[in-house]
Amino acid sequence: MPNFVTGQEISTSESNVEVTVTPSSPLPPGRHKFQLVVVDDSGNQSEPATVEIVVIDDKKPTAVIDAPATVPFGASFKLSGARSSDLPPGKIVRYQWLRLS
Repeated sequence: MPNFVTGQEISTSESNVEVTVTPSSPLPPGRHKFQLVVVDDSGNQSEPATVEIVVIDDKKPTAVIDAPATVPFGASFKLSGARSSDLPPGKIVRYQWLRLS
């Protein structure tokens, strides 16, 4: 089983790979991105495909924010926290928004 380290490529001949975590090295709560590039038998590489995994805390709620990737100059847009969650019986009762930059 490979050990995933941020920014360090892992190469396999198999189409599946397990992201193994242990009590001493868990993925911390939050968003984690993984990338895949495949190479054919001629050495041609694909464009990267990425996926984002959200690791949730079983005690605290998890905030997930959705937004458009681009917005035309001068246009309004919506941010959504609708996919945020808390494990039952907890429930989200307030959303606190902050512009960082």
